[in-house]
Amino acid sequence: MNMETTTLEEKIHFLPMEIQQEIEKLVDSFLKAQPAEQKGTLKLDWRGALKDLREKYTSVELQHEAQHLWMKNVSSR
Repeated sequence: MNMETTTLEEKIHFLPMEIQQEIEKLVDSFLKAQPAEQKGTLKLDWRGALKDLREKYTSVELQHEAQHLWMKNVSSR
């Protein structure tokens, strides 16, 4: 069997049944851990929280600051 051209399903099929069951449990727990797709309206309860900073910063300045903080956080990992 050429493993490079074999599908994942075919590969799993050739594993022992107990290993297949473990894989199924892992996949199930992974899928349960994923955030569910949210349907409905977007909550905007934070809207207006930075209203007092409107005169002090432009949206572009805030974007640059957010990018700076993000890059700082990424580089510290």
